[in-house]
Amino acid sequence: MILRRKISWKIEREYLALGQKNIIGIDEAGRGPLAGPVVAAAVLLSLDRKLPRNCFKLNDSKQLTAEEREDLYEVVCENAIAKGIGIVSAQEIDEINILRATMKAMTLAVHQLEESFQAIKPEILLIDGNYFRTTLSYPFRTIVDGDGLSPSIAAASILAKVTRDKIMHEMHEQYPEYNFKRNKGYATVEHREAIGKYGQCFEHRKSFKLKEDLTIDMEFED
Repeated sequence: MILRRKISWKIEREYLALGQKNIIGIDEAGRGPLAGPVVAAAVLLSLDRKLPRNCFKLNDSKQLTAEEREDLYEVVCENAIAKGIGIVSAQEIDEINILRATMKAMTLAVHQLEESFQAIKPEILLIDGNYFRTTLSYPFRTIVDGDGLSPSIAAASILAKVTRDKIMHEMHEQYPEYNFKRNKGYATVEHREAIGKYGQCFEHRKSFKLKEDLTIDMEFED
């Protein structure tokens, strides 16, 4: 059974009280895997009209089942005023490192959000985590575990996770021997054994070192 964190609109209300409505939630998926891209999402939810009850189920994507993520993905897409996705490939991750790649993916997500609704000018970016560097000129706030505290960030978490999972499912068709459909590129025992048997494919992050004592990130689990 998945333990649910409590989530509320408290953080968003702080900015609504200041007259700010263009509150952008930003999160990423795929920093830890050995293969595949890092994907970020930026989401602007409408906070001045009644949202469907399903939105009260928004949470950190890791706190949800695969079915719940898929359902909420549709809810977010239907109720977002604007949204954007940023994707940085495994090859570029190797070139610039995973931290810079994550910052780039988040920046690209905001740019796409701006393009999807050109009248939108973000007033505050809410970033999951404790670090953010960008060429964007907008004010931002980093929030540790923000995807479990802010519905706006949670919505971005769901969009990023589902988008990346779809990419890994497509990658599985090309490289079935690694079972990316199941492990999403994370360092499971099965995945590490496949690397030992077949070596690395084009979509593996060559700069990531595979250690015997590597802690497994369980985000891949459905």
